[in-house]
Amino acid sequence: MRDYDEVVEVVYAWQQPEPAGGVPARDLPDEDLLRELAALHRTRHDTLRHGSDQSLAHHTERLAELESDYLRRHPTREIDPARLRPT
Repeated sequence: MRDYDEVVEVVYAWQQPEPAGGVPARDLPDEDLLRELAALHRTRHDTLRHGSDQSLAHHTERLAELESDYLRRHPTREIDPARLRPT
């Protein structure tokens, strides 16, 4: 169990704004890159529907940065044949 000071520190850190743009995608370990991608994909719909123009632009920019870096790292990623459409 965490003591009070640890809990306060975690809550304080959680409430602090992220640095503008976040950590550059190229500097993130794979695990963090995937975690950030998942978080952005989860929040995309709400950002599109309810975010300001600036928020949507930032979201789009960050998502593109993270996805591009993922594809750079995994150029031969596993493609699910069930997700392919006939040409």
